[in-house]
Amino acid sequence: MGERALRVGVTGHIRLSRESSRPIYLALRSYLAGQLRVHDHLYGITCLADGADSLFARAVSDLDGMLEVILPGPPGNRRRTRRLLRRAHRVSQVGPGPVEARYAEASERVLRGCEVLVAVWDGTDAGGQGGTAHTVARARELGKQVEVIWPPQARRLGP
Repeated sequence: MGERALRVGVTGHIRLSRESSRPIYLALRSYLAGQLRVHDHLYGITCLADGADSLFARAVSDLDGMLEVILPGPPGNRRRTRRLLRRAHRVSQVGPGPVEARYAEASERVLRGCEVLVAVWDGTDAGGQGGTAHTVARARELGKQVEVIWPPQARRLGP
């Protein structure tokens, strides 16, 4: 990575409607491509959860960025997940514990490693510790730049 690499983390909703995937992916890719006009390289940091995290990882990978994955638990066995894990520059996993605590720890690691947090977020306060709203609030507490991406076509499938 050169001197002008941008470290971008992601948080976002897991349960997205099928129709939301393409517009969210395109919005993420557009934002990240715009950053490449200013920075030489992208370094994406993600928990690789379903939904927003996976779309972000795909966009970073498609733009030839480096990818760091911080897993809050065992990775899924989906073909897409395995492919993104193979592309990752670095993969780590948080320790054992309750699911919410593992996600909170993984989100905290994302925040520690990034300069900018991209939030694929509808602005609601649903979810607990380690969820999207919590992670956005924590990023703002830490003085991180937060970019919210939520295209008009985006829809969640529940809290």
